[in-house]
This record gives sequence, structure tokens and C-alpha cells, in this order.
Amino acid sequence: MEISVQEYKRVAVVTVKGRVDSATSGELENSLRSLLDSGHVNLVLDLSEVQFLSSSGLRVLVSALKSARSAGGDLCLARPADQAADAIAIAGLDALFKTYPDREAAIGSF
Repeated sequence: MEISVQEYKRVAVVTVKGRVDSATSGELENSLRSLLDSGHVNLVLDLSEVQFLSSSGLRVLVSALKSARSAGGDLCLARPADQAADAIAIAGLDALFKTYPDREAAIGSF
């Protein structure tokens, strides 16, 4: 899994590539926690290149969403790949996350 972060004025965009599973979800959790701890409470997760999203990956997303909202911010998803979107929908979490068709729309939502 690869994680890259682009920080803007009002939002940080986290691009995730590869598999988010029990072996890699801790790395994603640490990256998101670090951003939240440094004051970036508005997050966009670009999941367009996520090949697999496990239940442990979903737990990380929900935890980050709760942390962002409790800090006065929010977390939204941009362009989730079909596999990631399916995992989110099957888990019933699609109603919880705001999802946008591209990064620009997601960034503009803040």
C-alpha cells in the first residue's frame, strides 16, 4: 500500500493505492491520526486506486471520520474504486460517508 498526502489551506487530500487490509490498515490509521493531530480536520480520501478494502480498513475509515467530526471537521471520499465502493456499500457505510466523483468536487465541498 502507498499513501501520499497533499495539504491545502482548508483540507488535506490522502491518496491511497493498493490493498488496505489487516497488514496495512495500521499504516493508514497512523497517517490519518497524524494529520488529525496536527490540526488537519478536513480530510479527503482518494480511494481511486484501492484494489481491496477489508473490514479492518473500513474500521480505520470510520474511526477517522468520527475523530474528524468530533474535532469540528469532516472526512469525505473521492472516486472510490469499484472494489472499495462495494466494500463500503456491503458494510452499510455508504450512508455515513459523503462520496464525490472526483478530487476537485471533494475538495470544493469544504
